[in-house]
Amino acid sequence: MRFLMFVCLESKDAAPTAPNTSSGMEIDDWVETMDKRGARLLGWEVESAEQACAVRVRGDEVLVTDGPFLETKEVIAGFDVLEAEDMKAAIEIAAAHPMAYAGVLELRPFANFE
Repeated sequence: MRFLMFVCLESKDAAPTAPNTSSGMEIDDWVETMDKRGARLLGWEVESAEQACAVRVRGDEVLVTDGPFLETKEVIAGFDVLEAEDMKAAIEIAAAHPMAYAGVLELRPFANFE
């Protein structure tokens, strides 16, 4: 199964780097480990929420709003596409990510359209 993992900071003012964890694993170490296992297919850091915009079309008008669309406490700092047997395995992969100690990792399975 494929999962989208949003890497979120708990606030827009939080630092985008993870603290040292009890595992001693840094983000680069997690990326290298998961890439070698085939558990991480793709991932990247994204710009700050201030660089975001929301796009909607209403009638014939394209509406663009600067900044993040949703008012939330967490802000998306990056994402990873994971390959895991099931949600339990995806949770284990996410729990090993250093940002699990400093932020929030949201997992969403890809929809199955087969």
